[in-house]
Amino acid sequence: MAAAMKTKRVRYQLFLPEDLSHRFEALASAPGASKSAILTDALTAWLNRQAASELENRFNQRLDRMSMALGRIERDGHILLESLALFVRYELMVQAPLPEADEAARAIGRDRFEAFVTRVGEALASGQRTLAAPPKDNGGSR
Repeated sequence: MAAAMKTKRVRYQLFLPEDLSHRFEALASAPGASKSAILTDALTAWLNRQAASELENRFNQRLDRMSMALGRIERDGHILLESLALFVRYELMVQAPLPEADEAARAIGRDRFEAFVTRVGEALASGQRTLAAPPKDNGGSR
């Protein structure tokens, strides 16, 4: 049963520089060490580092692309917030407040605000981007 558990081995012949050969022989002469075990461990470690390096290179490219995309999203967010802040400031400076008694103007304002909130909700639900394309005409009134 123990013979069945052993892995098949392949014999290799290789040439080493003399100084490396001396170091290898000294390492293999230690009690419990064997040349095959040393070479197996060394080759396994080298191949694992190569595989890890290849994976790292692949992930680094993806991470770089994701970092660039996040940078653009952050920049776009700053642009949108600054645009909104300037628009709100402009509107508050230009538009006079409605008198309390002008219920008709207040009703129009409420209707416009509700239409605005509805449109924002529809755009978010559908995934539409307002700046990417002109808004669809939904029957005429604004």
